[in-house]
Amino acid sequence: MKARVHVMLKNGVLDPQGEAVRHALGALGFDKVEGVRQGKVIDLELADGTTEADVAEMCEKLLANTVIERYEIELV
Repeated sequence: MKARVHVMLKNGVLDPQGEAVRHALGALGFDKVEGVRQGKVIDLELADGTTEADVAEMCEKLLANTVIERYEIELV
């Protein structure tokens, strides 16, 4: 079984990496980009019997900083 976890900063949290990407895109001539939010994707290969609740617990304890980040779990 595989799971994919998408981790993004919560709305309202400053994203300096996203802003740096937006600025760099502007410098390359892509001036129509008004905002960028950068996140991460974590692919997990899981043993049979692992539940989505198990993955959520992994996110809560390690994979995401839930104070400033949100996550979505996709079972693939």
